[in-house]
Amino acid sequence: MKEERQLLVVTHLSQLLTVLTGFGGLIVPLIIWLSKRNESYQLDEHGKNIINFQLSLIVNCIICIPLILFFGLGLLGFLVLGVVSVLFPIVNAIKASHGENPKYPLSFNFIS
Repeated sequence: MKEERQLLVVTHLSQLLTVLTGFGGLIVPLIIWLSKRNESYQLDEHGKNIINFQLSLIVNCIICIPLILFFGLGLLGFLVLGVVSVLFPIVNAIKASHGENPKYPLSFNFIS
């Protein structure tokens, strides 16, 4: 149980690789989720939420690009997405360590 929670925390925090290295925030959680999803129902649910969140960030960033031309709203969108992409993996890692379910805002349901 403790090892499972540690893996959940690592999976949530691995999203921060994008901030640190520029990539890996989708790939690393995807690899962890695909390799361990059959071993734990909880990891399967958390993994789906993480992958949906990461894919949603990509889609939202693509939406922000043309919005830059519209009174600079895209720049505000990028700022909000940047804060959300750093803050919520940390918050949800803490929640996962306490056994709570993650909640990611601005997330579309690609994988259910």
